[in-house]
Amino acid sequence: MFTKQHIAQFSGKETPFYFYDIDLLKKTLAAVKKAAPKEYHIHYALKANSNIKILELIREAGFGADCVSGNEVKRAHQCGFKPNDIVFAGVGKSDAEINFALEKDIFCFNVESKAELTVINELAASKNKRARVALRINPNVDAHTHKYITTGLEENKFGINPYEFDDVLALLKQLPNIELIGLHFHIGSQIGSLTPFKNLCQRVNEINHWFIEKGYLLPNINVGGGLGINYHQPDSESVVDFEAFFNVFKQFLELKPTQQVHFELDRAFVGQCGNLISKVLYIKNGLTTNFAILDANMTELIRPALYQAYHKIENISNASEPSIKYDVVGPICESSDCFGKAVLLAETKRGDLIAIRSAGAYGEVMASHYNLRTDPNVVYSDELK
Repeated sequence: MFTKQHIAQFSGKETPFYFYDIDLLKKTLAAVKKAAPKEYHIHYALKANSNIKILELIREAGFGADCVSGNEVKRAHQCGFKPNDIVFAGVGKSDAEINFALEKDIFCFNVESKAELTVINELAASKNKRARVALRINPNVDAHTHKYITTGLEENKFGINPYEFDDVLALLKQLPNIELIGLHFHIGSQIGSLTPFKNLCQRVNEINHWFIEKGYLLPNINVGGGLGINYHQPDSESVVDFEAFFNVFKQFLELKPTQQVHFELDRAFVGQCGNLISKVLYIKNGLTTNFAILDANMTELIRPALYQAYHKIENISNASEPSIKYDVVGPICESSDCFGKAVLLAETKRGDLIAIRSAGAYGEVMASHYNLRTDPNVVYSDELK
């Protein structure tokens, strides 16, 4: 992945920084377009990475935007996504966020409760508008991923449960400023097996059939996203097998001819194109543990601390075979500020550059200012000299 030329180009750049491989991003976007049937509508989930340059490239490639906050709707609008390509999900939309989305006439609100339906109806009425909505359904499908990023079980806070369906339909008849245009599903993130998506299709078929029997043949079925990436072998699988992913839905999703399917993919778009580059501040050798202390920390990449997530870590300054185990840590006064334990690296010294791989999704976008840290710098491959 990283060549001598990269090392030379990184020299003198202030660390830590996020390095984005623009060629890999474009290759990934092309793979999505090639694998997805033309009738599929693909929205990119901004929550994974809302970097402006990356969003503009995704928009130029012809994808829509999936947003989960009012500011994400604003960012999508600023980056040139057409209103008809923007969907707005989220279990707790504020009045101000809903009003902004109504003013911009976005394609659809993914609504997660009866209370939210009532609020959107009131706000739309005050603007003499009709709000297009899809019902976010909780399908009770286990994604078999980390509990913090599982979203489709009955115990999760998201979506409308099947036992509420009759009440929701009764309520909709009383809301003249709501136009029901679809159903929305999402079961989780970083899903490494296609089996949960097959199970999702079966539940979508059942629920869609229930609504059709009630007289609601809805034009849009949004099956969400959550397709994972290979964190252990980022170079051998730098682009996800999108063809296998879409084939699951082509094979198992049963829709009527008038119904269209929507997806909202996140880390599969951007996860592998981003890497966190950091410099070694100190090597601290103990009786049983060697520590490589970096200038990056959990404020730049919180996934290992929050989810106990694995990221491949490489010493890109030393091309020798890995031979020494290090706990790779940051300078924050938290024991959780650790990128990896007993990581096998080439012999590492102060000043070496460390690459923390597969950090393009939920990396820069989740950065914080804890300990008054500054935002990480950003370097793009197509701007290196």
